[in-house]
Amino acid sequence: MVGDVLSLKSQAAHDAAQAKERVALGSIVASALITLAKGAAGLATGSLALISDAAHSLLDVAATTMTWFAVRAANQPADEKHHYGHGKFESLAALVETAFLFLLSGAVAFEGVRRLLAGASDVEASWIAAGVLVAAIVVDAWRWRQLKRVARETGSEALEADALHFSSDLVNSVLVLAALGAAALGYPQADALAAVLVALFIAVAGFRLARRTIGTLLDAAPEGLAERVRAEAEQVAGVVSVERVRVRPAGGQVFGELLVRVSRALPLENVVAIKRKVGRALEREFPGSEITVTAEPAALDDETILERVMLIAARRRVLIHHVMVQDLGGRLGISLDLEVDGRMSLKAAHREADRLEEAIRAELGPDVEVDTHIEPLRVSHLEGVDEAAVVAARIARDLAEIAERSGPIRDVHSVRVRRTEDGLVVNYHCRVDPALTVAAVHDHVDELERRVRLGHPDILRVIGHAEPMKA
Repeated sequence: MVGDVLSLKSQAAHDAAQAKERVALGSIVASALITLAKGAAGLATGSLALISDAAHSLLDVAATTMTWFAVRAANQPADEKHHYGHGKFESLAALVETAFLFLLSGAVAFEGVRRLLAGASDVEASWIAAGVLVAAIVVDAWRWRQLKRVARETGSEALEADALHFSSDLVNSVLVLAALGAAALGYPQADALAAVLVALFIAVAGFRLARRTIGTLLDAAPEGLAERVRAEAEQVAGVVSVERVRVRPAGGQVFGELLVRVSRALPLENVVAIKRKVGRALEREFPGSEITVTAEPAALDDETILERVMLIAARRRVLIHHVMVQDLGGRLGISLDLEVDGRMSLKAAHREADRLEEAIRAELGPDVEVDTHIEPLRVSHLEGVDEAAVVAARIARDLAEIAERSGPIRDVHSVRVRRTEDGLVVNYHCRVDPALTVAAVHDHVDELERRVRLGHPDILRVIGHAEPMKA
C-alpha cells in the first residue's frame, strides 16, 4: 500500500517535471520569434519604443533559456549534498533575470529621457510594425496563459517569473503600438514617452520578481502558508495544540517542520497514528509538500491524580496496581502496590520503590505522602499440566457450592485446574448481576478465592472471570 502511494507520487512528480520542461522550451521558441520580428520592425521604423521592446524580448529569450536549464536542474532528485533537492536552482535563475531586467529598464529609460529633452524623433510608423506588434500581443497573451497555468499546477517559481515577463511584454507591446499610432497622427514624441513607460513597467516587473525570489532564497515563508498549515493540523483528532510551524519554499515544493502537542497519556502507537493523520491531511491540502511532524507530550488540565501516577510508572517501566489516592486535609496521600521480580533482593527492590516515590513527588509536589507495598512478580513461565480429573471435579464442585452459599456469584463454569511446580492454578468463569460495580464484583471473587484455598492449601492461584448474568 505504501509502495503504491510512493509510486503514484513519483509518477506525478515526473509528469509535473515534463510539463514544466515542455512549456519552458515553448517559451524559448516564442520569445526568439517575437524578438526577431520586433527588432526588424524597430530598425525599419526607427522607433525607440519598438527597439527597446525588442531588447526586452531579447532578454526574455535569455531568461526563458535560463528558466529551461533551471527547471531541468531543479527536477534532479535529492542527493548527498542537496538533502532538500535542487529546487532553488529556479530561484537562482529568477534572481539573474531580475538583474537583467533592472539593467535594461535603466538603459531604456535613459535613452527615452534623452530623446524627450532633445525634442527630436525620426519615428516612421508603418503597417508592418503595427502588424508585428499585434502578432506579438497575441503570442504574449497565449504564452502568459500557458505559463501561468503550468506554474500554478506545479508551483514553479521559474515559470511564474516567465509568466510575469510575458505579461509585461503584453503591456509593453500595447504601449508601443499606441506610440506608433500617435506618431502617425503627428505626435512623434509619444514614442520616447512610451519608451520611458516601457522602462517603468520593466522595473516594476523586476521589483516584483526580485522580492519574491530573494524571499525564497532567504527561506521566507510564503504569505499565509504557516497559518494554513497550523489550521489544518489543529483539525486532526488527538492534536491538543500546534506549538511551532516552520515552512520554506524550494522550487515547486514546500519543506517544513511542525511540532504538535498530544496527551502524554496516549500510548506510543496512538501518538504515531496521530502524526500519520496530520501528515496525510497536510499532503492532501498541500500536494508535494514535505513537512516533518514531531509530537510532544503534554499534561492536560483534566488529568486525574490516578492518571498522573500511572503515567509516572509507565515512563519508569514498572508495574503498579491498587493505587489509592487520599485527600489528607489539603495534602495528598498515595498508596500503591509495586510489582518487582521476585528474585530481586530487598535492597534492590526498595531502591526501585524509592525512585518511583521520588518521581511521584517531583510530579505532584514534595509534600505528597507516598507509601509503596512491594510485591513479587514471577517473570518466568510456569510449566503446567492438567490436574487429575478427580481433583479438578472436587475443586469445581467446591467453587460452585461456596459461590451458591456466599453471595451474588452464580453459574460457575469452564473450570480448569492445572498443576505447576509451585502449586495448582485454577481458572473459572461465573455470572453476576450486571448492575453490580466492578469493585463489588472484585471483592466477591476475592472472597470466593480465599474460601476455596482454605479447603485446598495446594492451590497457588484462583482466577475468576465474571460475566454479566443473562436476562
